Amino acid sequence: MPNNFVATIPEYKQAFRAIQMFKDEYLLDYLNVEQLGIREEDIDEKVIENEIVHNIKNFIMTFGKGFTYRGNQVHFDKFGHDHWVDLLFFNRILRSLVVVELKKGSFKPSYLGQLSHYLHVLDDDERLEGENPSVGIILCKDADRTFVEYVLQDYNRPMGVATYKTQEKLKELLPDEEEMKKLM
Repeated sequence: MPNNFVATIPEYKQAFRAIQMFKDEYLLDYLNVEQLGIREEDIDEKVIENEIVHNIKNFIMTFGKGFTYRGNQVHFDKFGHDHWVDLLFFNRILRSLVVVELKKGSFKPSYLGQLSHYLHVLDDDERLEGENPSVGIILCKDADRTFVEYVLQDYNRPMGVATYKTQEKLKELLPDEEEMKKLM
């Protein structure tokens, strides 16, 4: 997964753990957009978030070990300004809060600015003594790895960008029904 963990997490072992913790792409096959009656390109971030929350156990199992769910649309007020984190976790292995920001389309550099701000607020107001700095993940439909790595150089908070696939996308990769019958 494109990330800046080595540059932003001072302790090498902790940076290496963070790199190992997250994948480049996640299969969110429990997000059945057909059942929702929505075409993949029409999926709203809120729909994705609601489906993940509804299937939180599956999401945590997909994401990896040591995650505990803290909430969705978690509200923070900083200097009278409201901030809403899409998904908030704590990872026991990293000893860090983990923010997951969901994006329905392709990666945009502005997403990292938003995420960096959320991490700053969490580290100032929520991080407990003995915990490591918060880690942020942008989870979007697709991303150009080289471009993401280039943009991440400008940020000093631990962040990465991963992509996701749903059942609709998997169906595109499989042969159609007639082809399947021939293969069998």
